Amino acid sequence: MLRIVLAEDAVLLRAGLVELLHRSGHEVVEAVGDAPALTRAVDAHAPDVVITDVRMPPDFRDEGLKAALDLRARHAHLPVLVLSQYVATAYATQLLGGGGPGVGGLGYLLKDRVGEVADFMDALRRVADGQTVVDPEVVRLLLAQQTADRPLSRLTPREREVLALMAEGFNNQAIAHRLRVTEASVVKHSGNVFMKLDLDPTEGNRRVLAVLAHLRGESG
Repeated sequence: MLRIVLAEDAVLLRAGLVELLHRSGHEVVEAVGDAPALTRAVDAHAPDVVITDVRMPPDFRDEGLKAALDLRARHAHLPVLVLSQYVATAYATQLLGGGGPGVGGLGYLLKDRVGEVADFMDALRRVADGQTVVDPEVVRLLLAQQTADRPLSRLTPREREVLALMAEGFNNQAIAHRLRVTEASVVKHSGNVFMKLDLDPTEGNRRVLAVLAHLRGESG
C-alpha cells in the first residue's frame, strides 16, 4: 500500500482518482486542488508518492509542475508522478532534467493514461519504486521529430522499438515481455542502440535519462 498525496483541480477527476487508488489498495492521505495546498500536504503527511496535475489554480499554467520541482528540491527522494492534459515535451524535459542516481522516481503521463487502469497503476508502482516513467506519446513525438540525416536513422526497426521502450522507462525484462523476444535479444539490441548513438550503456534511471537527452538533442 502506498500513501499518496494527490493534487488535481478538476473535482470530478480528483474524486475519480481517489476512488481508483483506494480500490487498488492505496491510501490517499490528502487530495487537494491547488499548488500551495500540495506543498502543505506533503510537509504534513510525508507521503510515499505524489501525483499532481501540471496546470492548477490560480493561473492554470504550470503551477503543479513548479510545485513538484520545488518539492523535489527539498525532498530529493520523493517519488513524483506528473499528469498532463497535452503532450508537452518541454514539461517532461523540465521535470526529468533533475533525475538521476540517488533521487526518487519520476513520471510524466498524459491524463488519458488514467483510463488505462493497468498501465496507470503499473506506472505508479514503477515511480514509487524509484524508476523513471515517460508517457509513450511523448516518446512517439520525440521519435517522429527525427530526420533522415540524424544518427537515429542508423537503427533497425527492432532497435527503434527497443529504444522507444527504453525511453518509456522499461527494463530489459519488461521490454522482452512486450516485444515477445528473449531478454538476451533485448540486451543485444539495446547494446547496438547505445553503440550507434554513442551513449553510455548505463542502467535504470540513468539509462532512461541518457536516451531522453539524446532524443531531445536530436529533435532540437
